[in-house]
Amino acid sequence: MKAKYIDGVQLRKMIIQGKNSLEANKSTVDSLNVFPVPDGDTGTNMSLTMAAAAREVQSAKGESVEDIAEAAANGSLMGARGNSGVILSQLFRGFAKGCKGKEKLSITDLAMAFKGASDTAYKAVMKPIEGTILTVAREIGEKAVEISKREESIESFLETIIVHAERVLDKTPDMLKVLKQAGVVDAGGKGLIFIIKGFYEALTDRETVVESVEVVQSILHDTNMENEEITFGYCTEFIIKGKNIHIDQFKASIGDYGDCMLVVGDENIAKVHIHTNNPGVVIEKGLKLGELINIKIDNMRHQHQNRIFESEASQEPKDLKEYGMIAVTMGKGLTDIFKDLNVDEIITGGQTMNPSTEDIKNAIDRIDAKNIFVFPNNSNIIMAANQAKELSDKNIIVIPTKTVPQGIAAVLAFNADESSESNAELMLRAIKNVTTGQVTYSVRDTQFNDIEIKKDDILGMQDGDIKQVGVDVDEVSYLLLKNMISEDTEMITIFYGEDISIEKAQVLADKIAELRNDIDIEVYFGGQPLYYYIFSIE
Repeated sequence: MKAKYIDGVQLRKMIIQGKNSLEANKSTVDSLNVFPVPDGDTGTNMSLTMAAAAREVQSAKGESVEDIAEAAANGSLMGARGNSGVILSQLFRGFAKGCKGKEKLSITDLAMAFKGASDTAYKAVMKPIEGTILTVAREIGEKAVEISKREESIESFLETIIVHAERVLDKTPDMLKVLKQAGVVDAGGKGLIFIIKGFYEALTDRETVVESVEVVQSILHDTNMENEEITFGYCTEFIIKGKNIHIDQFKASIGDYGDCMLVVGDENIAKVHIHTNNPGVVIEKGLKLGELINIKIDNMRHQHQNRIFESEASQEPKDLKEYGMIAVTMGKGLTDIFKDLNVDEIITGGQTMNPSTEDIKNAIDRIDAKNIFVFPNNSNIIMAANQAKELSDKNIIVIPTKTVPQGIAAVLAFNADESSESNAELMLRAIKNVTTGQVTYSVRDTQFNDIEIKKDDILGMQDGDIKQVGVDVDEVSYLLLKNMISEDTEMITIFYGEDISIEKAQVLADKIAELRNDIDIEVYFGGQPLYYYIFSIE
């Protein structure tokens, strides 16, 4: 019998299956990324965001559609990763508004909820761009309203919406030049359609069970938990750098050794997090796949006791300092540089590992300061940072840094004697004086600005635009840096990554010095993965 209404139980199933559908197809969505660089993949970010929504839905106490929709909105809000994840969380927020005060949804109610989802997401984006997930969401909302009066069942209603959404998705390359050049449709829009397909599958009893990457939340925040309740006592984290890493196989190999498992990345690099009683075994399994970096093992039972004492101590009034700072970066060298510049909190993240809204909010909460500056240092993290800002009672100033050099320049512009407003102006001016160069590799064959790019080609980028393509890291790096120098250039800073030796980086610096001996050139260990070099030109 075809459904004319959705109740809370059905909506819960729909959201969970939406998560499963996206999880099963996230690699397809990832493959649609326009730029061939190792990136914060759209499918992975949306999947992690959906996992957070589904987890919140599963634990929701209420059974009405209002309760379930609100839980999905809250879960996706805190778990949002990357721009696509933040937009998805806003879609859920708008959808929840349409479910306000309702025990169940009619076809018309569902249509209005879809329309409200689109309206809310559009308002959340400062400069909406057509040909993206926003376009697909808007067309879904408008089509839903159009057909809601004539559709006789929710199943046929969703079928019609999915067909329409796929037609719109196929037209996105005609709306965005970069999509047409790359020969792909919009990744975010594709991800959204997989979620709606999951909704349909749940209503037609076609649910699938997919092992998903859980968004990690430390159980240590519950100070009422007894140590005996901590089944797996060691929080174990590390990054695997190798080749042909099979994420799913590795997850299966360590799954029986603990819980709260997170394994995310690609065939060349993977971030691992697990609570286990056998950290040595997990690390040994990781070593079989490649080199391990950023290894961290924490005794959670010991930390738990400390947190209890800290929680009790936190009840005492604290003197707030005037300023605090948070920066997002990857690599030991870059982390140390930000620490040396008195940045209070360093969030490990960047390309391929975008921190969630909750990660940033937690960092904000740990700083006892009246005014806190946040430096995302990645264009795909700015929206999550702004979302975290809205969740805080503190005065949070998000400086929209898109690269590490911009972040460093902004921090260096800080003046403790100035107001937060004046500091923000100083930082924004400093960002404009920095040009960023990056050298990495291509993750797939593509075409960009009439440049043919093959998988594993070396890419030289200036402020996000691909300028050099070749097969040799040294040659591409030299040509990129040489062409970035202008008559106004006064200083060059070279941050070399974990795959580059100091000797090789110094050779590059010496070759550039031969071109212009009036430029100050500094070389620092960045230790960043994925990017052989990061250049700062001032």
